[in-house]
Amino acid sequence: MQLCYNQLTGSIPTQFGSLKKLNVLALQSNQLTGAIPASLGDLGTLIRLDLSFNDLFGSIPTKLADAPLLEVLDIRNNSLSGNVPLALKRLNDGFLFQNNLGLCGSGFASLEPCNTSYQTNPTRPEAYGQGVTGMSREIPETANLRLPCEQSQCSKPSKSRKGPILVGLVVVTVALSAIGLLTFKQYRNRKPKLGTSFEEPEAKEGYRKKGSPLVSLEYTNGWDPLDGSRNFNGFTQDVLQSFRFNLEEIETATQYFSESNLLGKSNFAATYKGFLRDGSAVVIKSISKTSCKSDDSEFLKGLNVLASLKHENVVRLRGFCCSKARGGCFLVYDFIPNGNLLQYLDVKDGDGTVLDWSTRVSIVKGIAKGIAYLHEYKVNKPALVHQNISAEKVLVDHRFNPLLSDSGLHNILTIDIVFGSLKASAAMGYLAPEYANTGRFTEKSDVYAFGTLVLQLLSGKQKVTSSVRLGAETRKYQDFIDPNLHGRFFEHEAAKLARIAWLCAHECPIERPSMEEVVQELGNCNGRP
Repeated sequence: MQLCYNQLTGSIPTQFGSLKKLNVLALQSNQLTGAIPASLGDLGTLIRLDLSFNDLFGSIPTKLADAPLLEVLDIRNNSLSGNVPLALKRLNDGFLFQNNLGLCGSGFASLEPCNTSYQTNPTRPEAYGQGVTGMSREIPETANLRLPCEQSQCSKPSKSRKGPILVGLVVVTVALSAIGLLTFKQYRNRKPKLGTSFEEPEAKEGYRKKGSPLVSLEYTNGWDPLDGSRNFNGFTQDVLQSFRFNLEEIETATQYFSESNLLGKSNFAATYKGFLRDGSAVVIKSISKTSCKSDDSEFLKGLNVLASLKHENVVRLRGFCCSKARGGCFLVYDFIPNGNLLQYLDVKDGDGTVLDWSTRVSIVKGIAKGIAYLHEYKVNKPALVHQNISAEKVLVDHRFNPLLSDSGLHNILTIDIVFGSLKASAAMGYLAPEYANTGRFTEKSDVYAFGTLVLQLLSGKQKVTSSVRLGAETRKYQDFIDPNLHGRFFEHEAAKLARIAWLCAHECPIERPSMEEVVQELGNCNGRP
C-alpha cells in the first residue's frame, strides 16, 4: 500500500492491522500524528513499513518489533521516544530511526541507554498495548496518559532551595561572561597563519552571518575526521595532502563567505564561487557537520570515493577541508562557467540560448558517458550510483561539454538529507517507480533518470508530459521535438534518441538497458546527417 507524499493528516488507523496479506505499507512524507498502532505487529506478511518524515510520537510497540517477516522499518524524522525494542536489532541496516531525539535503548550504537526516570516517566504518550498495567484497553492508541503525581514519581521544588540555585546561576553567568570577554579580546589580537595544519583559527566574528549553515558554535566540539591521529580509511598521505585545504585558503577564496560570492543555498549546504591563489575559479560547497555522516570512518570512506572520480564528464573535486572552528566540511570543485541544463529548458524563442541539435546530441552522449563511468568498477574507484541525476545536476562548460555534479555526494551525507531530495526528484519525473516498493537506488534508477533527461533535451521542456512520452514512443516528432529548433534536426537521430529515452524510462527496470549499452548505441550519433 503506497500512500506516501499525499499530505495525509490524522493518526494511523488501527484497522491496518487487519490487512493480513499486506507486504508493504509506505506512509512516509505525510503529516500523520499520534502513536504507531501496535496492531501493525499483527501483520504476519509485512516486509517493509515506512513511517518516516511525519509527526508521530510515543514509543515503538514491542509487538511491531516481533513481526516475523519484517525486513525494513523506517521511522526517521518523527518525535518518537522511549525504549527501542531490542528485537529490532535483527533488522540491522533495515532499521532506520534517525532524528527521533527521545529514543533510547541498549544494543544500538547511536542510541543513548535509557535511564530509569526516562523509562518510567508517566507523562510520555505511549502506544496501545504498551501502557501502564491496569489501564483499560478501550483507551485510544494515541492517548496521552497522565498518572496522578505521587511522591515517588515527582515532587515540587522546595522554596528554601530556590535562593541558593538563583545565586549559583548568577555567579556562573557572570563568570562565563568574563571568560567570553577575555577570549574575544585574545582572538581580536590573533592573526591567522597559513599552514598545512588543521588547527584552524576561529571563525572571524565580523563575517558571521545569521542563518549560515556553518556558523553555529554548538558544533565546534572538536569534530575533525581528518585529524592526523586517525586512520585515513584508504587515503594515502600523498593523496590526502594533495586534496587537503586549510580554512584560511577557503575563507580567502570566498572573501570570508561573502554574500557577493554566494551562488545558492539548499537545505543542507551553501555554495560559493571563489578564486584560489593560482587564479583558478572554483566552487566551494559548505556542508554543516549535522548534515554529514556522524561516523568518521564512514565519512572518510565517502571522501575517498569523491576523490577517486576522474572523468571528462564528471565535475572534478579539487580538494576539501574539515573545520573545527566552523563545524563543517568544505568541498572544492572546478567552476563550470555555463551553469546547469535547467536554464536551457523552457526557453522562449528569442529570450534565451536555444541549444541547437548537434549540441543536444553531444550533451546526451556526454551525460551517458559520465553515468556509465560512475557505474563501472575500477581498481581505484568503486561502482557508484549517482542517485540524484537531474537537469540541475548537469553542468555545461564553455564548450557545452556536460559534467555531472554532486557525484558520490550521498556517501558523506546523512540518510535524511539524501532522502530529503526525493520529493523534488519525484515531482520532476526523475525518480524510478520501483523505488516506492524497494526503497533502494540501483544503477537502473540512474538509467531511468537519464531517460527523463533525454526527453527533456529533445522537447526543450522541464516537465516531461505524457504526450511527450507518447510522442517519443510513436515517433510523432511534433509532439516531442522542441519547436524552437524550427525543424532543424535529423529524423533518424531523433528516432534513435526517442527509442533510447523510451527504453531507459521503462517502468520495468529489467527492460532498461545498461549505461554501457546506451553509450554504444549512441556511438553513431553526431548531430550531422
